[in-house]
Amino acid sequence: MAWLDARARFDPDSYPAPVIGIAAILGDHDSGVHQHQRGQLLFTRHGCTRITLAQQLCLLPPSRAAWIPPGVTHRAVMQQSVDYRSIYLIPPLCAELPQTTCVIEVSPLLRAVLEPMADADFDSDWQQGKFMHLLGLCLSEIRDAVHQPMLLPLPWDKRLAPLLATLEQLPPELQVLERQIGASSRTIGRIFQRETGMGYQQWRQQWRLMRAIELLATGRNISCSAFELGFASDSAFIAFFKEMTGVTPGVWLK
Repeated sequence: MAWLDARARFDPDSYPAPVIGIAAILGDHDSGVHQHQRGQLLFTRHGCTRITLAQQLCLLPPSRAAWIPPGVTHRAVMQQSVDYRSIYLIPPLCAELPQTTCVIEVSPLLRAVLEPMADADFDSDWQQGKFMHLLGLCLSEIRDAVHQPMLLPLPWDKRLAPLLATLEQLPPELQVLERQIGASSRTIGRIFQRETGMGYQQWRQQWRLMRAIELLATGRNISCSAFELGFASDSAFIAFFKEMTGVTPGVWLK
């Protein structure tokens, strides 16, 4: 196991063991764009991580895990303080795991398994004894986990470059976007449906949900979150959040 220092360089592919685990608490950390030959399970115990993929934005809130298959180019940005565990698996161990990046619920069993796996020495024998059983449980739990809607597909049409350049900001209303890029609402709708599988309004609502979770997870209160996301009142924000997730922001935080 490596307790990773924020300034340390770490390459999981440089180790021979089939499983490598690390633990870290990082603040305002940016991994930069990178990839590795191993699959990665990134579990956020506390804090929030934003993962950027080629054509997707992925949000990893507390108590969830992101599965990143081998060879996928990605960038992880951690805001404020993030306490996480990472497990890196060689490609043969990933054969029956999801082939695309996804965010999964972390069951109590998976959570219990990840800690000793992240704590294991880099030269542990994963083919026998307790480590073999831990690995088997881990693979089974990843394979059967419930997926969370924390992925936002990104369009690649060059006309939408101004929108994608300001993803930290609330995407504009459709009429405003029409004026900004010089395209009709029908054209914009066709682009989004073709390249994201969503209409623009649906895509904007998914952005709002992911940003809401990110704000709440990093300590913003309901009033601040509602204001930043363009809601007229706290109650309108709470109603939106409950419609999208089935629970209120307060219940979600618990």
